[in-house]
Amino acid sequence: MSDFKGSPTALIADADCTTDGKSLCEKHGVSGYPTIKYGDVGDLKDYQGGRSYAELKKFAEENLGPTCGPDNLDLCDAGTRTKVEDYMKLDVVKLREKIDGITTKFEKDIPVMKKVIGYHKSKGKA
Repeated sequence: MSDFKGSPTALIADADCTTDGKSLCEKHGVSGYPTIKYGDVGDLKDYQGGRSYAELKKFAEENLGPTCGPDNLDLCDAGTRTKVEDYMKLDVVKLREKIDGITTKFEKDIPVMKKVIGYHKSKGKA
C-alpha cells in the first residue's frame, strides 16, 4: 500500500465492520468480509478480481483514476458534460427528488416491459 501513500487521487483504507466502522460499512452495503470497494466515494462498486497485491495494483493502474464528473468536466463527452453542468445547478434536495422519481419509474416500468416482452415471445413476435 505504500505505492499509493500520499496520492492525491487514490485512497486505500480499511474498516472494521464489527466495531468503529460498522456505520460506514452499513452505508456502503458491506455485508460480507473481506469486501473490497472501488470508485467514486458516492458510487462505490464491488471489486470482484484477484486479491493478491499484484492483481489489485494492476487493476488500479488499468481501471482507476479521474472520471467524468463535477471535478473533471474535461473528461466528459459533450452530452454528459451538459448533463453534469445542468445537475450542478440543482441543490441536493432537488437532485434527490429527481433520483427518487427516476428510480420509482424504473422500478415500476421495467417489470411491466419484461412481461410484455414475454407476451410477445409467447405469440411468436420476438
